[in-house]
Order: sequence, then structure tokens, then C-alpha cells
Amino acid sequence: MAAIRLGLIGDHIARSQSPRLHVLAGRLCGLEVTYDRLIPADMGMDFGSVFDRCADEGYRGINVTYPYKETVVPRLTVPDPLTASIGACNTVLFGDGLPQGHNTDFSGFAAAFRAFFGDVSPGAVAMAGAGGVGKAISFALAHLGARELRIYDMDVSRAHALAAALSGTGVPMQAIVAKSIAAAADGSDGLINCTPIGMAGHPGSPFPADAMQSAGWAFDAVYTPVDTRFLQRAGAAGLTVMSGWELFFHQGVQAFRHFTGREVDAPALRSALLDLHREAVEG
Repeated sequence: MAAIRLGLIGDHIARSQSPRLHVLAGRLCGLEVTYDRLIPADMGMDFGSVFDRCADEGYRGINVTYPYKETVVPRLTVPDPLTASIGACNTVLFGDGLPQGHNTDFSGFAAAFRAFFGDVSPGAVAMAGAGGVGKAISFALAHLGARELRIYDMDVSRAHALAAALSGTGVPMQAIVAKSIAAAADGSDGLINCTPIGMAGHPGSPFPADAMQSAGWAFDAVYTPVDTRFLQRAGAAGLTVMSGWELFFHQGVQAFRHFTGREVDAPALRSALLDLHREAVEG
């Protein structure tokens, strides 16, 4: 059987663990999987050229990450109406006709939240960033029964567009645009970072330390590094912290299902990934 060829298109992905996840998942399912990191700037190409190359060179599918999750959508057919409403895709399947787009950030965050926090409402949530991952997570929060979402983005028009998209779906969650991240955080139950701040190449924290007084939990979509400055501050302030690794893992398992049609043993995959991570840290 020929190897299943997969890849990831994004910026600042040199430390991404997606290749390891998908290769290990394939091994657990008796499949040979290859998975390439595709960084347009390093390849001397723009996003569209890299995408077209994947389609032409026999890739079964690709993941798409920052900053291309919205850019990719016009190139796709999106069969799920909810994913179409989100307006961002992170998983693409190639085949006959237009490539097919899915969003496992949405389903992956919902699964990660339930596995980590149980069957509770997220409450009122302050979210920094209204880009591709922010869109997916905001729809997931509505699905999880959040009472209110306070959106802050330096691009105010993007924040308003997301709030309008959420309101247009008829979900009961109230979506408002905050004037500042501090205003969004004031009185919130949860704090979420959906910006690249904190990832390799983008140091810092989107939430100042004094904005964490009232919240009970925090989540950072960034997972490289896992222990971001934001989560360090949140943990020091007594918040329950869910790292971006949980989203990475759950969305990866679901993307693998799209790519291969196979159901990987998730606990075995988690154990194998954590063992490799410990070996890397200790070695």
C-alpha cells in the first residue's frame, strides 16, 4: 500500500508536533503516513502556490494553520453548513473536483473542553483574537452552552463580523465586541487566547496579569510552547488551565479520521505522544 501523504501549511510551524501525531496515528492503525511541514516563505512561494502544489503532487490532505485558515476557504467546497458559517477551515481533503474543507478546531475544542472540564457551561468568556481559530472556538463555545462571549481583536471590524456571524445563527449565546482586553476580562468566567501571541516568534501574553482577577479558567490555543506566558500567569493567579496541547490532540485525532477514514486508539496515541515528548525533554 502506498504511503498516505499529508502536510501542514502555515507560518512559524518549525516546532509543530502535527507530523509526529499523524505518523504515530498511522502506525497504530497499520498505515504508512508521511507528513510534511510546508512554510510558504521558506519555499519562496505564496500560499496559493503551495496549496496548488499539494493538490497536484498527490497529497491525500493537508492541515492549514495560522494565518491561512480563512484564506483557504474560497478554494474549497465545505459540505457542513456550520463549518461554512464559521468561515475558516483547518483540514482539507483532495480528490475529484474541488478540495473539501472541514474544521476540526471547532469539534476538537468542544471535545477537549468536555474531556477536561466535564459537563459544565463555559459561562461568560473573554476571547482575544477573532481570526480563524477564534471563529472556530467561538462557535464551539456556543455549542457548549456559554452564556456570553466578549470578543477583542485589534482589527475591530473583524471582531464585529464575528459577533454578527454568531448572532446570525440564532444561538442563545450573547456575542459582544469589547473595547479592550481588560474590559473583556472584567467579570469573565473564562479567558481564551486565539491570537499568535505566545507562540514561537511571537513572545508575550494577550492578557495582562491584572486582568485575571475574576476568572476561573483559561485556555491558550497556542501549544508551541505548551506553557505560554499567558498560562503561566493564569496558573499563578489560581485559574484552572487547559493548554493548547489538548486542542492540538483532539483536532488532530479528528483530522486523521477525515484523512484516512480510520479511528485511531486515542488513549494509545496520547500515551505515545507524551512518551516522545518526555524523551525529547529529558534527552
